[in-house]
Amino acid sequence: MIMLYFYYHEKRRLQIMIQLDKLQKWLQDTNTDVAYISDPVNVNYFSGYGSDPEERVLALFVFKDAAPFLFTPQLNVEEAKNSEFDSDVYGYLDHENPFKIIAERIKERTNHFEKWAIEKDNLSVFRYQAIKTAFPTASFTQDASRFIEQTRLYKTQQEIAIMEQAGADADFAFEVAFNAVQTGVSERGLVGQIEYELKKRGVMEMSFDTIVQTGANAANPHGGPTLSTVQPNELILFDLGTVKNGYMSDATRTVAYGTPSDKALDIFKVCLEANLTAMDKAKPGITAAELDAVARDIITKAGYGEYFNHRLGHGIGKSTHEFPSLMEGNDMELEPGMCFSIEPGIYIPGVAGVRIEDCGHLTENGFVPFTHTPKELKTIAVH
Repeated sequence: MIMLYFYYHEKRRLQIMIQLDKLQKWLQDTNTDVAYISDPVNVNYFSGYGSDPEERVLALFVFKDAAPFLFTPQLNVEEAKNSEFDSDVYGYLDHENPFKIIAERIKERTNHFEKWAIEKDNLSVFRYQAIKTAFPTASFTQDASRFIEQTRLYKTQQEIAIMEQAGADADFAFEVAFNAVQTGVSERGLVGQIEYELKKRGVMEMSFDTIVQTGANAANPHGGPTLSTVQPNELILFDLGTVKNGYMSDATRTVAYGTPSDKALDIFKVCLEANLTAMDKAKPGITAAELDAVARDIITKAGYGEYFNHRLGHGIGKSTHEFPSLMEGNDMELEPGMCFSIEPGIYIPGVAGVRIEDCGHLTENGFVPFTHTPKELKTIAVH
């Protein structure tokens, strides 16, 4: 076990070095002096150190001609030094001005700090103004967000292996969920049972707030669990995901408790056909828009087009929702190594809602899901 631990961490360290080298090369190719990585997810991706700084400043600074450094709250410095990050870590106390210290550390490191790349998708106006005040003659026009989303788009075999483990935890969660269904249990009660059993298994973090919706509640696609209780002859929707070593799983299953209405069963049948057909058609070369249309056309021809009110899917990796979006208008060709969801849904207010979702990775031969819980309608006996 000890050898396996060190083997994993050495592979992880090497992967981080590769990712960091790509960022530094991009700076050199674009003649950009400094990259200010502000999103904690991307700080983790390029440094190996993960933390939620809350209101404090966590950042990674990467240079075209000098070694990078991590900047964390002082209370996280030792933790960051013990991560896979191989360069310097600096910190600040709560009463100190973090941007004053950042400026000092940068000026100690390099004489080149006129051209900056920032994460325009993430950096707050307040922090942008603070770093601009510290470097008043610098330009901050380069957008690192587009480079980062392209870099994170293609997953390595190591990343895919971790996401498969996260998928296995999601499958376990579905098993717990289905076994916990009974008349009178609330949506929130089911969430509690799912997450309790996951914690007993060692899964300490969900990738998003678990969704359980009974009956017509599921017609609100992202509504949270309520105190509504399970009643016979309804569909129940479970949308959940877990975190494994910083990578996410995300999957949805809809099951029957007793015998739902014919309308609800027809909705399920159409949604399942859309999911299975889209998964079968997901091959290298198809565009995101074309794959969305595969599922959407099936639902539209069945008369439910207006009730499929979101994109077919989203990218997944270190974030639950990341680039790309599988939707109308996105002509990006899907390629091996990309990871994304396929999740058609039909939501009819006052009647029922169905969503069937798997995330997976694209190979030369097609789409391979991370979750394997059967999708055909599972009927749970009323009790």
